[in-house]
Amino acid sequence: DNLMADEGVLPERLRRATVAFDTREAPGTIVIDTGNTVLYYVLGQGRAIRYGVGVGRDGFTWSGVQTISRKAEWPDWYPPAEMVARQPYLPRFVAGGPGNPLGARAMYLGSSQYRIHGTNDPSTIGKFVSSGCIRLTNEDVTDLFSRVNIGTSVALLSARDRRGGEDEREIGKSGGLGRGGGTRRAGLGPRRASPGLFLRIVRRVRGRPAACRDPAAVWRRGQFLRSPIRPTSSRRLLPRRLAGVLRAHLRRALFSGIGL
Repeated sequence: DNLMADEGVLPERLRRATVAFDTREAPGTIVIDTGNTVLYYVLGQGRAIRYGVGVGRDGFTWSGVQTISRKAEWPDWYPPAEMVARQPYLPRFVAGGPGNPLGARAMYLGSSQYRIHGTNDPSTIGKFVSSGCIRLTNEDVTDLFSRVNIGTSVALLSARDRRGGEDEREIGKSGGLGRGGGTRRAGLGPRRASPGLFLRIVRRVRGRPAACRDPAAVWRRGQFLRSPIRPTSSRRLLPRRLAGVLRAHLRRALFSGIGL
């Protein structure tokens, strides 16, 4: 195959690498994190192969689970009618080859119009540029193509779907953690409540704005709640017991001279 040696143009976080990856998905599954523009091929035993990808631009993102229904080498490209309607200048057919936008390999997802495929423009990897398809460099898509079979499950996660279920750490050549051993979250874990959140709840409960100049002082002085509250919480959703604790802390803050 006359593949382009295009991996060298990618930043390190988008280069193919074996990483420690904590996930509930079965080995052989593909997990795509569109928010971080990476694709994982799950190896099992807490490991996965990470690939950098290009994903759908604003308005063309999607999420869900599909299976690979077809595989093709150097596929021909027939732009969908919806794409031609948006971009009338597109050709109606492009034969497979190095100049084809689908690149060296394509894996078709179910009966949808979406594919995981290569690209003739590796500079688009890591960007939000497509009409919903997932693109890899030709070198990476060839590697992934050789690992997957018809029926392989593909889970595509949008930013709102990520719940902290997947963690990734890069594995160094010696088998340990790469680059300082830090963990890069592939999902969104619980966030700590902030002083600003405390004041917003104060306004909601008291029905009048807070006049404190130092939100951090209110936080330290009132101690607020011992358990972190997610920013999406509201007083309407708080259980009665938690609302009672909140009112007790507010009274303590109000009568200790904080100046709300």
